[in-house]
Amino acid sequence: MTTTWLKERSELGVSVVLLTLGVLVLTDALSIPTDFAQRGPVGPKAVPILVGSLLLIVAVLLARDVLRGGKGEAEGGEDVDLTEPADLRTVLLLCGAFLANAALIGLVGFPISGAILFWGAAYALGSRNLVRDPLIAAGMSVVTFLVFNNLLGVPLPGGPLMEVF
Repeated sequence: MTTTWLKERSELGVSVVLLTLGVLVLTDALSIPTDFAQRGPVGPKAVPILVGSLLLIVAVLLARDVLRGGKGEAEGGEDVDLTEPADLRTVLLLCGAFLANAALIGLVGFPISGAILFWGAAYALGSRNLVRDPLIAAGMSVVTFLVFNNLLGVPLPGGPLMEVF
């Protein structure tokens, strides 16, 4: 009987996970030292305490709803034919583009390796325009590099193009 009762209220497991995460976040937040970085009334503990508290509140509200008979709606699913095999070619091409980016970023810099990544992803997902796609990939890569490197202050390897930007 207990097993059946728990199976009918499996959402309580999500509530337990949220409760555990909330307790962990709050415990960790309360151990943050505040003397090194606090400027003004809001210190480094504020956001983690808020997030941990909200996790606890959501966990309690979810448990209350489930115990009162609430049920999660069954997933409608996508229009996917589960009898068809996975498209391994696309997955392998995407993995190849990602691995090429990871291998080349230190050698040629982000603008070039990012362009290879973006073009490879477009090709793997079915785009076959051999003029437009590399140009868009190069533009996206340069814009991404400039935003991260110059605007956000996140240094990305520039490679041989470092002197250009």
